[in-house]
Amino acid sequence: MKNTRVLVTGIGGGGHGEQILKALKMANIPLDIIGADMTRISRGLSEVKTSFLLPPASSSEYIDVLIEKCKELDIEVLFHGSEPELRKMSEEREKIRGAGIFLPINNKQVIDTCMDKFKTVEFLKEHGFRYPKTYHITSLDDCNKVESFPIVLKPSVGSGGSANTYIVQTFEELAFCCKQMLQQYSEFIAQEYVGTPDDEYTVGVLSDMEGEIVNSIAVHRMIRGSLGCRIKVPNISENKSLGKDLVISSGISQGRIGKYPEVTKKCEKIALAIGSKGPLNIQCRYVNGEVYLFEINPRYSGTTSFRAMVGLNEPEIMIKYHYLGLPIERNAPFREGYILRGLDETFIADE
Repeated sequence: MKNTRVLVTGIGGGGHGEQILKALKMANIPLDIIGADMTRISRGLSEVKTSFLLPPASSSEYIDVLIEKCKELDIEVLFHGSEPELRKMSEEREKIRGAGIFLPINNKQVIDTCMDKFKTVEFLKEHGFRYPKTYHITSLDDCNKVESFPIVLKPSVGSGGSANTYIVQTFEELAFCCKQMLQQYSEFIAQEYVGTPDDEYTVGVLSDMEGEIVNSIAVHRMIRGSLGCRIKVPNISENKSLGKDLVISSGISQGRIGKYPEVTKKCEKIALAIGSKGPLNIQCRYVNGEVYLFEINPRYSGTTSFRAMVGLNEPEIMIKYHYLGLPIERNAPFREGYILRGLDETFIADE
């Protein structure tokens, strides 16, 4: 079998592009992996034999340059490494596929719904799934809708790694933080804080591009430590069942990885209901036997390499099944245990 030439964009900065790159390096099929980023100060570029620079996804030249480089380097399969690139590739998917490039991304409707947190909540409500009580905030007057605390304020669109997210426990904090956020965003959401820091899971549900479930997996997250924690504040609310501290996780996951059927089976139902055709990453808390979903990412995850390490290599599966036409085992077993993260360093010399 000849090597399949695969391009991964956005491979610097610790995002999901870097995770896809790590997973592909563990694949059991022959691959030539090419990397791209928008800056040469990218650790990922030093980890591939062939690399090049791309304009930012916001550039009008992005798609044309991307396709031109794919043709030049005989790229057969393309993976995005950032959410702005996912949006752009989704918009231009026919142009990319028309160039003969296999693009294993989810369908446009799923991407458009899941990348807007309020649209996600509307979908969950319509289909009877559990979610934290959510308020749509477009003005200071909307803050009067909030009935109880604590709540979490976050942008409706974006906020990867919980950026620009706040925990609010009083009306005074609410007024102050809403005023701050309205200076940056025309709209955002206020969402009930549910469960304790020990109740959080990140779940991967992989569907094939016809919408049939391939497998699911979960990480029971450890979010109290410095890597996994974005925000931690003492719980001063009346709801003591939430624990001593209120914690919002960062985009860096670690913890115990396994099947967790009580969580993943519910997430599989969500994937089927939304019509997922490709990767789906679900952030949730499991409280009193119920899955409370607060975010769906319609893409590969920041734990993609974790999954590959234990035997569920999602990017490899998509290449094998859809591009190479090889058989795959659905609901295949994988190893279970703890995966922990640390820090390492890369030196990039001055030009």
